[in-house]
This record gives sequence, C-alpha cells and structure tokens, in this order.
Amino acid sequence: MSRIKVSLPDQVDSDIDRLVEQGEFINRDQAVEELLSRGISAYNTTTEDDTTDVDDEMFGQTTNEQQDPAMQDDDEFGF
Repeated sequence: MSRIKVSLPDQVDSDIDRLVEQGEFINRDQAVEELLSRGISAYNTTTEDDTTDVDDEMFGQTTNEQQDPAMQDDDEFGF
C-alpha cells in the first residue's frame, strides 16, 4: 500500500475528525481511505457505463429484429 502526504483545508480535517468521533470510521486512516475511494468511484463511471451500453445494444438488437404481430400485413384472421 502506498502512502501519500495530503494537505487538507481545516474544515475537511474537522469533518474527518467528527466522522471518526461519531463512529462512522475506526480511525482517520480508514476515513481518508474510504472517502477517497468513494470519491474516485464516483468519477469512474465510464467503466460501468461501457458495460451497460453493451448490454443495452445487445438488448436493442434483439428487439429491433422482432416484428410486432399487430403490424404484419398478413390477415390470417379475418374479422
């Protein structure tokens, strides 16, 4: 695991301390790691969207190939 040194605004530092004191995290290290991971995953939506787009395209292909029986010109059932 790599280590980095980060300078934080006083308000962010206080917010992290408050979250630890409230029991949201075990300690500051866990809080910073978890909060950074959540923030990064919020920006990492291209990977998730790419797989969703592929699934949507596959679904769209199968439905586009289907034909609605009500729209057929054949009048097998005369009314």
